[in-house]
Amino acid sequence: MKPTDALKWLNERQDVRSLRAAVCDLNGVMRGKRIPVEQAEKVLAGGLRMPLSVVGVDIWGEDIVNSPLVFATGDADGLCEPIGRGILPMDWTAEPTALIPLWLREENGMPFGGDPRRALDAIVQRFASHGLTPVVAMELEFYLYDPSEDRPAAPVSPITGKRLDADSVLSIDELDDFGAFFRDVYDACALQGVPADSAIAENGIGQFEINLLHVADPLKAADDAVLFKRIVKGVARKHGFAASFMAKPYGQRSGSGLHVHFSLLDRSGKNVFDNGTRDGSPIMLNAVGGLIETMAETTLLFAPHANSYRRLRPGTHAPSAAAWGYENRTVAVRIPGGPNAARRIEHRVAGADANPYLVLAGILAGALAGIERQMTPPEPVTGDAYTLKLRSLPPDWASAIEAFAAGRIVEDMLPTMLRDMLVACKRQEMNTFALQVTDFEYETYLDMV
Repeated sequence: MKPTDALKWLNERQDVRSLRAAVCDLNGVMRGKRIPVEQAEKVLAGGLRMPLSVVGVDIWGEDIVNSPLVFATGDADGLCEPIGRGILPMDWTAEPTALIPLWLREENGMPFGGDPRRALDAIVQRFASHGLTPVVAMELEFYLYDPSEDRPAAPVSPITGKRLDADSVLSIDELDDFGAFFRDVYDACALQGVPADSAIAENGIGQFEINLLHVADPLKAADDAVLFKRIVKGVARKHGFAASFMAKPYGQRSGSGLHVHFSLLDRSGKNVFDNGTRDGSPIMLNAVGGLIETMAETTLLFAPHANSYRRLRPGTHAPSAAAWGYENRTVAVRIPGGPNAARRIEHRVAGADANPYLVLAGILAGALAGIERQMTPPEPVTGDAYTLKLRSLPPDWASAIEAFAAGRIVEDMLPTMLRDMLVACKRQEMNTFALQVTDFEYETYLDMV
């Protein structure tokens, strides 16, 4: 959206008295400022400044200890540049407001390598140098829950007044019960230009999935996912619920994933994964080979939190091994069926808790490495991948952090600043978790040992 069009819209919305200007940090959290509407023109012109360190804080919003972005450099500001979406209305708040999404440049005008959106942009530019454009669609799962309880509890149906008590996969009735919530989500998505498609009731109690339509612009696809998560959370609060994209909020129920479908177009607009057969083209197989080869070192991008690894377990509808196959939902990389012209790859590792920019950066980096190095994938898996002896994903958070830190292919694909920031951030978060003694530990050990 042109700044003039955004300002015209704002002038017509006299009920909007303040704006939010924000960047997306490593954890996918939007951080920024509340500004008066009179400052909108300045922000849209790139005149807002924020510390570069704002995108490198941990999940609690704490600075990373010994980060070079903080005291060593005086916690210097960066330049905040609008991402091109204009001013996005947020009508679910107590009083109407709007968001201006931003990304960071350094003082000298260079893209800031620690900004997750910049990292994705760098990968997209490498594809462009090969004459290729990724076409991306995302599927996001989330839970609605009752926020009045100390721990997440299933929501109460607005129609029956009863708390949900069963897994109702693909239940039309459950979608209808929460129809007002979904109507407002779709309305908000339309206002923000987020291409929300079909919705389904998923496997868990109060769990739903909404698909976002494919776009030939990975940056927009990731923007859409970030904005979608904020929309769902905001609209849920408006309706008296809470929404969570936590990977595994309930130990015994389904986790929430962020599945990514992608294909590649050449300069003529042809899908280069299509060779007229179900098997897909050699370049598709190279991409699959790269995804499998880089999966251990990119897992941290798909499973960035302690809780993420509760989801990646055998027999849970989430992958546990670096494997691929045709029309097989037990593997990490699935080649869906359908018309040959629509041949694509589905990447099933990421949890809904992951940062969409880093998820796409990791997937596209792996695929590009496979294409550039002409990697050959292992044999496709048929049947139940959980029962086979396959190369497993990193089994826990610590292993994933170390695999990412040591990854040689990732080293070539992602900015050094971002890699160093993410490793430091995750090590700090892991150390903080290690100091916490849980209630279950007290119940188990305090009087027993």
